[in-house]
Amino acid sequence: MGQADFSHQTVLLHEAVEALITDPCGHYVDGTFGRGGHSRAILQKLQAAGRLTAFDRDPQAVAVAQQWQDPRFDIRHATFSELGQLPAGSAQGVLLDLGISSPQIDDATRGFSFRHDGPLDMRMDPSSGQSVSEWLLQAQEGQLAQIIRDYGEERFAKPIARAIVARVQAHGAIAGTAELAALIASVVKTREGGQHPATRTFQALRIFINGELDQVHLALQASMQVLAAGGRLVVISFHSLEDRIVKQFMQAQAKEQVQRGDMRWMLRQEVQAMPLKLLGRVKPSEAEVQANPRARSAIMRVAERSSAPWQAHSGGRP
Repeated sequence: MGQADFSHQTVLLHEAVEALITDPCGHYVDGTFGRGGHSRAILQKLQAAGRLTAFDRDPQAVAVAQQWQDPRFDIRHATFSELGQLPAGSAQGVLLDLGISSPQIDDATRGFSFRHDGPLDMRMDPSSGQSVSEWLLQAQEGQLAQIIRDYGEERFAKPIARAIVARVQAHGAIAGTAELAALIASVVKTREGGQHPATRTFQALRIFINGELDQVHLALQASMQVLAAGGRLVVISFHSLEDRIVKQFMQAQAKEQVQRGDMRWMLRQEVQAMPLKLLGRVKPSEAEVQANPRARSAIMRVAERSSAPWQAHSGGRP
């Protein structure tokens, strides 16, 4: 099955674009091109003077984007954490659609899903770094348990880690997703809301091997540098770990603080202007969830950049 056979149903498409675009002649950033759902809708809203710069670390996504013939559009093969390479204050909006795309899940050769057997890889960019199968060859039980617990919020992290390490020590690399899923299912006897027992562990390994949460932290910080005053930051997350980072970051940049720079602070308190203004949170409609069940967990948060200066240490990383 070729990459063109995998489709992606963009979540919160219209809501995200409406929140993002304030000037149809402005410059906008799509930090996760995917299969171009948001990018296509953004370009439809932009006038001839408008520009869109998209980022994606997945070579297959970049190959799709390179086929587009639009002078207003530019694609970069890079993670969204690298959007800071754009000039400071050059964007009227930054959109980050976090997590994994449907084509990545549906393509068994990428190793993201246990629904179809494939190589145990899970890298967003297969040309960079170690696959999960390679990493598990040297993983320590304690470290693996912590990753599964922290990134998968899996209460059976310790027995799962113990079983994986024992299997690797006895027989070598776990090559396929089906074998790993079956191994986890042999340890986790309960099913959570009909969920496959391996769901949380697969999420944890994917997040770890791609450094996803670190990438989110870095992208949020970079967006503060790239956004012009009045520019919008729109972030869509799909699980609580991502959303917690986004929520805490935005709140930290929007919460008023009292400057106490000298001994006179008791007599004269100066309220500091904050870099962000919170504009709200949006969840998919019932109709969208029915049409696309993968949208169920999505949360979109929107904030607006002010003209106040921003420093990385000021709530940059919760």
